[in-house]
Amino acid sequence: MNLVVVGMGFGAFLAYMSFQFGVGGFLGSLVFLVVGAVLGRAAEGRVDLRRVWEALTGRRSSS
Repeated sequence: MNLVVVGMGFGAFLAYMSFQFGVGGFLGSLVFLVVGAVLGRAAEGRVDLRRVWEALTGRRSSS
């Protein structure tokens, strides 16, 4: 089982817990699943979170 699946499983667990706290549970579950998948891909080495952060903060551009 690869780490993306493990990360998504962890995100699904957190999403289930967010359902216990009201209407925002669905949107919360989507956020947690995406975060879990990204962290899983980062653990596999497919995503460099430092470069993603630099791109989001404007320190690095694609051009």
